Amino acid sequence: MTMISLGGSIGTGLFLASGGAIHTAGPGGALLAYFIIGIMVYFLVTSLGEMATYMPVSGTFSTYATKFVDPSLGFALGWNYWYNWAITIAAELSAATLIIKFWLPDSPSFLWSALFLALMVGLNLLSVKSYGESEYWFAMIKIVTVIVFIGIGLLMIVGIWGGKAVGFSNFTAGDAPISGGLLAVLGVCMAAGFSFQGTELVGIAAGESENPQKNVPRAIRSVFWRILLFYILAIFVVGMLIPYSTDTLSSDSVAASPFTIIFEKAGLSIAASVMNAVILSSVLSAGNSGMYASTRMLWVLAKEGKAPKIFAKLNKAGIPVYALLATAALGMLTFLASFFGDGQVYIWLLNASGMSGFIAWLGIAISHYRFRKAYVAQGRKVADLPYRSIWFPFGPILAGVMCMIVIIGQSMSAFSDGHVDWKFLLASYIGIPLFLVFWLGYKWKYKTKVLKLEECSLDTTSD
Repeated sequence: MTMISLGGSIGTGLFLASGGAIHTAGPGGALLAYFIIGIMVYFLVTSLGEMATYMPVSGTFSTYATKFVDPSLGFALGWNYWYNWAITIAAELSAATLIIKFWLPDSPSFLWSALFLALMVGLNLLSVKSYGESEYWFAMIKIVTVIVFIGIGLLMIVGIWGGKAVGFSNFTAGDAPISGGLLAVLGVCMAAGFSFQGTELVGIAAGESENPQKNVPRAIRSVFWRILLFYILAIFVVGMLIPYSTDTLSSDSVAASPFTIIFEKAGLSIAASVMNAVILSSVLSAGNSGMYASTRMLWVLAKEGKAPKIFAKLNKAGIPVYALLATAALGMLTFLASFFGDGQVYIWLLNASGMSGFIAWLGIAISHYRFRKAYVAQGRKVADLPYRSIWFPFGPILAGVMCMIVIIGQSMSAFSDGHVDWKFLLASYIGIPLFLVFWLGYKWKYKTKVLKLEECSLDTTSD
């Protein structure tokens, strides 16, 4: 479970987007942004951990919001999260195709996409154990790469590897360590938030894990510190070795990845091919996780009567096959949309998907606040919880407020140069009206209300 969470949050956000973050806000600004978002994520995963150890279920967000807040919110969060990961699968198929073209530029895109989709479906179709095993090794590749990168980078900074010690000369050059002021740091907070998405997978997997009361808290405690350490140290190494003003840092090319640049500076000539292979494993890992998470969410929605009943059926191995096939079909259809209209439909879907992750996190914070309040209101002792998050109610309130700031500040760049970029503004926020349609539509049809604390279902036997 620890490796699933690590694998879910270490990927292209670190290997590629970290360079753009440093270029935008300087090394100090990037470090500050990732640290702030890291603290927010810590409170979110501990909130999720408290609920997941007490009530371990697959598809946690939908179930917890239904039981502790309002069934309409649970309905909206469930469909929001399913949609989020199903669209992400399409994005990963596109990315995997581009990565393969680094080696085989003339090969057909559709062939590789179909192959990778079949691989993701196959790993999820075998058993939940095969999913966990594949994620373990995907995560291991990424973790080893990051550890080697940090080790070589630190040796280069002090001059043991590569000759002359660079010290803090790049870290403080020009406007560094913080460039662009508060708005630049806020902009990087958005990118950092997207990079950390996936840490909540530990909650999704809790319902199918062995001994969740023991393993979930252990995974959560270790995951946060390791992720923060990996991101903070990696960004520190990049900021020390590459001037933030280097234009290639803002490129999405594998050859321009800060990891590739530093490995090449260290004299490793095959760095580009190695990093390309690592990033390919990251993309397949993200797609594999997306297939698992969205399939379980659709299964839970069907089990609770919020999706067609066919998606609640399991095969002999306990896999929700129809939910899996529906998820794969949406991922493939979305991928095909990238071929039409210059990919405009695809870009809009991706923007909506990006917002969905923050909405899911906000749902976790709200659900945990209500869970703890209901737990106490029903005469139960907090000391009896198998795992307790720290600093309640400060933790979920802070995480919720920070999620709102990131959501609202998503499109600050749309107001630059004295005019409003309405097209960019609409694309940034398209995920919110989609969520509201699900939430308010269900509330209007079934006349649901916010549950009183005494009405919240804390019974775990039915789960």
